[in-house]
Amino acid sequence: MDELSLGVPKPVLERLPEDDEAAAADMQEAVAGWEQRLNRAIEDADDDREAAGRVLEAIERFEERRDTYDDLVPELRAWGQSPIYAIAWRTLYADVIAQLYDHDDLADHLERERNARLVEDGIRLQDL
Repeated sequence: MDELSLGVPKPVLERLPEDDEAAAADMQEAVAGWEQRLNRAIEDADDDREAAGRVLEAIERFEERRDTYDDLVPELRAWGQSPIYAIAWRTLYADVIAQLYDHDDLADHLERERNARLVEDGIRLQDL
């Protein structure tokens, strides 16, 4: 499996307050760390299925975090706080997930692994 390349989308960075450069640096550092850990996990995997499984586990964590930030947006608004950072991080997680699915052969492996997990969990189409 090819090495992954991830980045912070420019529109996400542009939506951050101009006077806060730390948030942009934090996002770039986080994405670089995710990229490094994912590439190491792929490299350490015995085969493509195991590599896809490890990436899928990361995607599931990213989905949980995206949902957490999404839940924070209305709560912050209710308290009269700006949700800009929660929106930015939510968007970043969603974009990183999309970037992972956009990698050439990774998307096919991810879909197969996700479907295999559904079957292993005993979920069938009639249960959906």
